[in-house]
Amino acid sequence: MKDIPAFATENGVASLILKEIPYRGEAYIHINYSLSPEVLLKECVEFCTMCGAEKIYATGHEILEQYPMYTVMFLMWADRSALPGTDAVLSSVQEQTLQQWQQLYNERMRSVPNAAWMTQKDAQEMLQKGDGYFVHRNGELLGIGRASGNTIDVVIAAKKGAGLDVVCALGQSLTEDILTLIVASENPKAVRLYERLGFVKSAELSRWYCVV
Repeated sequence: MKDIPAFATENGVASLILKEIPYRGEAYIHINYSLSPEVLLKECVEFCTMCGAEKIYATGHEILEQYPMYTVMFLMWADRSALPGTDAVLSSVQEQTLQQWQQLYNERMRSVPNAAWMTQKDAQEMLQKGDGYFVHRNGELLGIGRASGNTIDVVIAAKKGAGLDVVCALGQSLTEDILTLIVASENPKAVRLYERLGFVKSAELSRWYCVV
């Protein structure tokens, strides 16, 4: 199922994220412009429901404040030189290990707010980009992650307490002085870990509300 970047009606324009419906039963609505936001929201919800969504979240307009808060997405940053040292090492995802990485990602991210399901196409694109990694210590898998430029995109621990080493190994592989990542407020364990490592919230990117 494909997303609809511009879902336009006489009541306004919204972006609909529908690709999560087959995997998580979830759809996401971003209200871009509307003079009748309540009517537009109703139209979007009806369309998403028709597509099979069981849970629907929305952002982009103050009328959504009447609905229960789902999560807030924060941008966080840290000085790379301040990260603790680690003896964990990275190994790049290869064709023969891609399925293992993808499976672990989908298992662990299923319950994380606003986390996208990784399809086979997504996995192949990651492989081509070359920013997916396994994190090991003495042959033991600690976790997986994605990182490039100055951004850590994915942090997943494969065992309890390994998140710190995963973040530090990914961060030390980057070359920029300032590292950034995005985290959901409803993922408190991740927030606490990042703050422990010196990351601070620098911007609120979006507020998502549960409309169904």
